[in-house]
Amino acid sequence: MSDKTFTLPIRIYYEDTDFSGVVYHAAYLKFFERGRTEALRETGVHHSELLGREEPLAFTVRKMTTEWLVPAKIDDMLEVRTRFVEAKGARMTLSQEIWREETLLARAEVEAACMSLEGRPRRLPPDIIARF
Repeated sequence: MSDKTFTLPIRIYYEDTDFSGVVYHAAYLKFFERGRTEALRETGVHHSELLGREEPLAFTVRKMTTEWLVPAKIDDMLEVRTRFVEAKGARMTLSQEIWREETLLARAEVEAACMSLEGRPRRLPPDIIARF
């Protein structure tokens, strides 16, 4: 696995917050998802291409451990940092962090599985693993 970290900028909008202007905890899951999608895209893995293969494939989150450390607030500019940790069998593990400048706000360890459209686990194709 590469030590490369993929970074996605995110601005906090009103829709991401509760009535007090603090980011609602579930919004972080969307930010992490966007970070994973863009990290895959930067490696050349596109969801639409996975679906267009002879045997269509998709990724699903199997397990996610999250920790919220400091709240984000409306109008903040954040960075979602994503790093591929391991790819083995049908699973890949990613480490993600959300930062506001020099402050770590949240982190997640994510295990995603490669699946057929029928919901069965499928080994990660060698050409996909090579891109990580």
